[in-house]
Amino acid sequence: MLKQRLLTAAVLIPLFVWGVLALPPLYFALLLAVVVLVAVAEWGRLVSLPPAWQAGFAALMAVSMLFALLVPPPAELTRGIAAAAVLWWAIATGWIRRYQAGAAVLPRSRWGGALTGLAVLLPPWLALTALHRDPATGPAYVLFLFVLVWAADSGAYFAGRRFGRRKLAARVSPGKTWEGVAGGAGASLLVALGGAFIFNLSFTATLIFMILCAVVVVISVVGDLLESLFKREAGVKDSGRFLPGHGGALDRIDSITAAAPVFYAGLALIEWLT
Repeated sequence: MLKQRLLTAAVLIPLFVWGVLALPPLYFALLLAVVVLVAVAEWGRLVSLPPAWQAGFAALMAVSMLFALLVPPPAELTRGIAAAAVLWWAIATGWIRRYQAGAAVLPRSRWGGALTGLAVLLPPWLALTALHRDPATGPAYVLFLFVLVWAADSGAYFAGRRFGRRKLAARVSPGKTWEGVAGGAGASLLVALGGAFIFNLSFTATLIFMILCAVVVVISVVGDLLESLFKREAGVKDSGRFLPGHGGALDRIDSITAAAPVFYAGLALIEWLT
């Protein structure tokens, strides 16, 4: 399984890097939209939406993204949506804590499942496409965000396997440990320092940027745990079979769904403060 994961990553990561750096914003947005729609289909199955509801949910997401491409929302609106997403992920953190304590927290209605999916999947697409549209730094910031989250995930995986003892949230995701979180934090710290240097930030901006990166890494763990919570309730190991050795699209973007809007909102705050 590890060999298959590494082979898939060896093919996809260079293609993704090329896509971020070389594709025009429209084509990059369309590429992301395809991934999001695959994740939408997986989400519909996770929350047991009937086929008609799954089709309606996918249509709603597709129309929303198409409208945003044809009529790009003003920066103020995108920032507002990102700020609302930050609040949503604070609520999701509360769900995870309550679920870990034994409470039933997930929405049981069809509307609840669909609206939760909308809150999880639409804001990161808006944030990433808006960030990528900036010709000066957009693609670089998008690539940096993914590298930051990948470093945190990889550091957590290897540190957890080697040193993991204390469970982070055993009822939600038995494999995650506090030692893994520490390893992910250490790896992401190095990436954040490198990013501050590459982006040539001032001293004040660097301090705020480092705090932002730490928050983004923490919230990326929440995104991962939230998907694990839904998979646990659905009784499945992976959200789908989109990528050999990696499971479904949701399994690959769960951390980014939380990290992207927080990162976008944080960059807007840095710009305002400095």
